[in-house]
Amino acid sequence: MIKHIIYFLKNKKKVSFLLGTLCYVGYFPVAPGTIGSLVSLPIIFGVCYYFGTFGLIILIFLSFILAMVSTKEILLYTTHDPSFIVIDEFVGQSVTFLFVSNLLKNNMNVWWLYIVGFFLFRLFDVRKPFPVNYADKKMNNAFGVVLDDVFAGLYAAIGTYIVVLFL
Repeated sequence: MIKHIIYFLKNKKKVSFLLGTLCYVGYFPVAPGTIGSLVSLPIIFGVCYYFGTFGLIILIFLSFILAMVSTKEILLYTTHDPSFIVIDEFVGQSVTFLFVSNLLKNNMNVWWLYIVGFFLFRLFDVRKPFPVNYADKKMNNAFGVVLDDVFAGLYAAIGTYIVVLFL
């Protein structure tokens, strides 16, 4: 563990760019945020399927911390919220399934919820209703970069839950 911490401290910039871009997925030439959300789904699926709400909360918490640390470091070298930072999409896409995660646990019959959640999250992340737009435009720091996706994820979580209620 100490060895890993020492490596991170020596290579903070390199590790931050690796994490912040989700292993360089953020450099995809077209719609990197959408691709970042899409590649997040298999991990979210695995966590929800095997661990339900408890596992998803831990995933959200840990990914939020990693997003904050890596984004803060990346912002030292670039402008506010560059498109290649997609770890915030991972966090927001994870939040999307918070209200339905126990339904997803050990249940392959509701696979379609991942598609619904994906599209709802992308809708709210792109359209940016209040307070998503506020966090995106007014908070020029790592917290703002991540928080706008958390808000978009909460909107998508509510939408996904409403879809479940009606179906």
